[in-house]
Amino acid sequence: MDRSFTEIDQKHSMITILICFLIAVIEGIDIQAAGVAASGVKAHFALSASELGLFFSAGILGLLPGALVGGRYADQIGRKKVLIWSVTIFAVFTLCTSWVSSFYSLLLVRFLAGAGLGAAMPNLIALASESTTPEKRGRAVGLMYCGMPIGAILVSLLAAYDMSGNWKTIFYVGGIVPLIVVPLMIKFLPESREFLRAQDAVKSSDQKKLSYKDLFSREYAPRTILLWVSYFFTLMVVYIMLSWLPSLFMELGFSRKDGSMAMVFFQIGAAIGTVVLGMLIDRYKKAYVIILMYIGILLGLFSLNSASTLNLMFVAAAIMGTFTIGGQGVLYAFGSFVYPTHLRGQGVGAASAVGRIGAMMGPAIAGQLLAMGSGATGVISAAIPCIVISAVIMVLLARRLENA
Repeated sequence: MDRSFTEIDQKHSMITILICFLIAVIEGIDIQAAGVAASGVKAHFALSASELGLFFSAGILGLLPGALVGGRYADQIGRKKVLIWSVTIFAVFTLCTSWVSSFYSLLLVRFLAGAGLGAAMPNLIALASESTTPEKRGRAVGLMYCGMPIGAILVSLLAAYDMSGNWKTIFYVGGIVPLIVVPLMIKFLPESREFLRAQDAVKSSDQKKLSYKDLFSREYAPRTILLWVSYFFTLMVVYIMLSWLPSLFMELGFSRKDGSMAMVFFQIGAAIGTVVLGMLIDRYKKAYVIILMYIGILLGLFSLNSASTLNLMFVAAAIMGTFTIGGQGVLYAFGSFVYPTHLRGQGVGAASAVGRIGAMMGPAIAGQLLAMGSGATGVISAAIPCIVISAVIMVLLARRLENA
């Protein structure tokens, strides 16, 4: 990539990151929306506890095929086109969540909304990372991805100050906002220069069509496997915290309000962590930043297990947010370094899909541990080996890339 950035290039980079940031805010809204609307959805559809669990899982399940398909087509027809369609699909089916009249149609629209959102994520990462020079990719992805915790905070505030108490409000917001962003994307979002150059190179050399088999070629197979394992275990812990942190607070003897405040501190830490860690990965050796990230997660886990006062627990929650969600941003940024331009979309998309499997399994495993009587300390302790495994694997991958 040409490292001399013109003023037009810088302008395109800023526009790209800003629009991608707005879409990440929308993702943050959706992640929290199901939890915020849960009690209203349960009452409206007369759901049992197990059916409510299926409602939670449907959107996450949709992320899997979405990430695979979105990443694949991003490398074939362009990041911008796929992103526009992904956001449109997400918006339409999020609005449909407010209009469906049966439980099974509710599951279907949540699955399809999740698929749209899943298809958007690898394109957000590719566009943000390819909008600037390689030396600033981590910062670009971090600035983009900090929109996710900001969206989650906005949902919490909306829920706190929505006087109507109508559960549909959050889905109206989650559907209308992306529909407003879509025309902005069509008019202002530039296509990735790296993608366009890669496409020209493919046409001129008459190369064969890419497939997922390319991720397991002799050159990329070790990278792919290491990245997948790390995404799996890290996102497992991330989603345990996202799903269970308030409940874990209550398990430890604190009030429901304290648990809700813990999530606010968690998301504030997340917003800071995504930006700071993204900047650090550009300035220092990637292996060092990865080690710092996983040490931070372990520190947060140990703090949650040992803090004795509410204020210390809030600090522990903020540390967890900083390094789990911030670390997720680092993983996404790191994925953009692992693969070349012609494989970046489907490479990051496939890794994200594997990570989502961990994201689905994590909360379920945590729930099972709580049901078995392990308590909050048991859940937190069980997360520690996952983080140690991920840390070792990511350091190995970083060293492999440095020596490549």
